[in-house]
Amino acid sequence: MNAPVSPADTLRAALSGLLDGLAPRQAGQAVDRLIASYRGRTPTGAPVLRDRADVVAYAAYRMPATFGAVCAALEAFAAAVPGWAPAGHVDIGGGTGAATWAVSATWEGRRPVTVLDWAEPALALGREIAAANPALRDAEWRRSRIGSALTVESTDLVTISYVLGELTEADRASVVETAAAAARAVVVVEPGTPDGYARVIEARDRLVRAGFRVAAPCPHSAACPIVPGEDWCHFSARVSRSSLHRQVKGGTLAYEDEKYSYVAATRLPASPAPSRVVRRPQIRKGQVLLDLCGPDRSLHRETVTKRHGTHYRAARDTAWGDAWPPGPAD
Repeated sequence: MNAPVSPADTLRAALSGLLDGLAPRQAGQAVDRLIASYRGRTPTGAPVLRDRADVVAYAAYRMPATFGAVCAALEAFAAAVPGWAPAGHVDIGGGTGAATWAVSATWEGRRPVTVLDWAEPALALGREIAAANPALRDAEWRRSRIGSALTVESTDLVTISYVLGELTEADRASVVETAAAAARAVVVVEPGTPDGYARVIEARDRLVRAGFRVAAPCPHSAACPIVPGEDWCHFSARVSRSSLHRQVKGGTLAYEDEKYSYVAATRLPASPAPSRVVRRPQIRKGQVLLDLCGPDRSLHRETVTKRHGTHYRAARDTAWGDAWPPGPAD
């Protein structure tokens, strides 16, 4: 019997098929222009994805990375709410729908899904790609202004990924507040840059004030202990590079690391990680150094040595972004 195909593989195949009809040089030029202007600098009233060629190039280049980052955030959230699965999902500013694919990869089964975006070419392509994913074949792709006029029907889960940087401060506040009023869980993902982290913290604060509890990545819902301007909280997801990635970037590696910041908050009962690894672990002879954010709102380093037995072995396998210490099932 053939092994089931994962959503990640299905998405990769669907994106490769789209590029078959697009000249490589045209795709590369579109990506060069879009990467320079699309995420983080787009005026609220002017979507930069102009036509199908733009959207195909951008989707092939960015969807795998967005999918990988959102999957990582959702996996951390799912670990904090074991046994729960969303009965419905709304993706705000979802474009071609990378977050909807990530939700279907995290929780099996079909559910009502609505993607809201202002760029009709992106929605049309997202609808086309989603035909390859049984969990998304009934999804609704709706054109909507993402800002103060946004309305969201009641649902279990709202995702807002890689979109807050396109909005004014007032629109960011409105979108997060609208999501909080509609959903039982809200997951916000932004680029892993100082500015992206600042937008995540802004959203986190609004969600906490709205009565949500932070489920991930933080071990607590109190103020972030990181001093603004001195550091920022972000993580890394390894993403397979497509031929378009290698063409545009001139790279030879089969992968790249997508840096992202996120917050997953909920009104559900949740069990956040005891602590979270916030830097790449340093493995040295006989010891592992873990930089942790702890439940007491502290940032501290823990040294795990061979005398810690099973914890030492676990520490050697622990990755940036993981919970610490590992649970019984880890």
